[in-house]
Amino acid sequence: MFKGINLLPAKALGIDGRAVHGSVDDMKSNPKFVSFAVAMLSITAGSKLSASEPVDEAARTASYLSAIRSLDDGGPMLNAVIVYDRDAPEKSRAAADAGPLKGRFILVKDNVETREWPTTAGSLALKDNRTGRDAPPVARIRAAGGVILGKTNLSEWANIRSNDSSSGWSAIGGQTRNPHAIDRNPCGSSSGSGAAIAAGMAWAAIGTETNGSITCPASVNGIVGFKPTVGLVSRTHIVPISVTQDTAGPMARSVADAALLLSAIAGSDPADPATAEADQYKTDFTRSLDTASLKGVRIGVLRNQAGTDPRLLALFEQARADMERAGAVFVDVDFQPEGSFWQRSLQVLLFELREGMDEYLATRPVEGGPRSLAEVVAFNKANAAQELRWFDQGLFEQSLTTTDAAAYRAARDANLRATREDGIDRLLREQNLAVLVAPTMQPAWPIDLLGGDNFGGRVGAGYLAAIAGYPHLTVPMGAVERLPVGISFMGGKWQDHAILKIGAAYERARSASVPVPSFLPWSPVED
Repeated sequence: MFKGINLLPAKALGIDGRAVHGSVDDMKSNPKFVSFAVAMLSITAGSKLSASEPVDEAARTASYLSAIRSLDDGGPMLNAVIVYDRDAPEKSRAAADAGPLKGRFILVKDNVETREWPTTAGSLALKDNRTGRDAPPVARIRAAGGVILGKTNLSEWANIRSNDSSSGWSAIGGQTRNPHAIDRNPCGSSSGSGAAIAAGMAWAAIGTETNGSITCPASVNGIVGFKPTVGLVSRTHIVPISVTQDTAGPMARSVADAALLLSAIAGSDPADPATAEADQYKTDFTRSLDTASLKGVRIGVLRNQAGTDPRLLALFEQARADMERAGAVFVDVDFQPEGSFWQRSLQVLLFELREGMDEYLATRPVEGGPRSLAEVVAFNKANAAQELRWFDQGLFEQSLTTTDAAAYRAARDANLRATREDGIDRLLREQNLAVLVAPTMQPAWPIDLLGGDNFGGRVGAGYLAAIAGYPHLTVPMGAVERLPVGISFMGGKWQDHAILKIGAAYERARSASVPVPSFLPWSPVED
């Protein structure tokens, strides 16, 4: 069942819920909260099974369901999971021998269709969007012996409704919180998937990304996230934004787990022309991860994408030193988008959003509800108290007027050339590099429903891989003042397996400590 809209979760603890997260001092001094937070550490600490270890997921169901009930229905109210299957234990036992996933539990972002539940994209306009069908990645998970445990909250409409949104907020699920600091943002748009896996609510999750929506929440929630080459995983029956950039991908607690889930969901789909070559590049992505070496691997460092925070830069330097000790060779490289790059990027997204959304809404097998983006805009205006309370729908409205097909094609082709031939492909070729690296994102910022996201200075180069449609892996790199940060590995088209192997080798070489969720409001580290 849907747990409903809960924007004021602190009430469950008897704390004033009129603010987004109540009083920090009240939270920390509340005995129920503190004892709960300490108890929950055992769930996350004990849930780090790797892809290669024996697994009895049915036996782990109690801890997953306990985490969901305690962390979402009570306690800090993370608002990560919006619906879950109470019959999951029985399904896991039945699926345990059905395939390589062996009954493991997977959560799915709520813009990906599942036959059991509505697919809402976080919007009240789609609260009854029960299509009765599985998106191909979901169907592949079931065929591989995985169990769909539930659906996760997301930034409404995958963060494409407004420039002023708060990542992790939707009218269906409320504001998702970061388990490492519950007054901090989980990033988005795969907010619930990132927070849920960090909090031990499932073995892994499916996220989706157009530009940063897997890798950013993975980074700030302290987990692994992988955005595959666009076309490796089908987008059929997934609420769309961009036909050139959209993809689903795995979010997990280790590179091996992410690779195992990717092995299950990758493959060609006749309904998605972008996947025509996927079967050619689909493989067992876990192969050789445990023996992958960094010796002699040439890595390009995007230093101008690393930001200026000395604490983040120190962690990045520590990661570089770890890989250098393992035999990697580093070369500084540079990429600077030219002046109209970002304007063209937005133009492409807005044009493709309207076309893709109109097609999805018009053809879904559901009675009632909006049949076009224009009808969604009208619905939001008619339900402004619920939908437009915190931020507008400026990007939706702008999309309706972005109709010049020739200008769109010119912008798309220019940015694909800038990020492919003149971007990632050039950087890799000129220096004979295997991969590019940079910090993924700065630490999580405070939740601010009134002001929206505050990304601060630009950190990371994930936009390069996103716009190019190339693979991008983020792996936990450590923490800044107890807040997780990740390191990004990006490469050329169809180099997914090679990037995963490099990420797994870094994971083994990493010397920095990876933080455990506190389920408490953030406070500075005491000297």
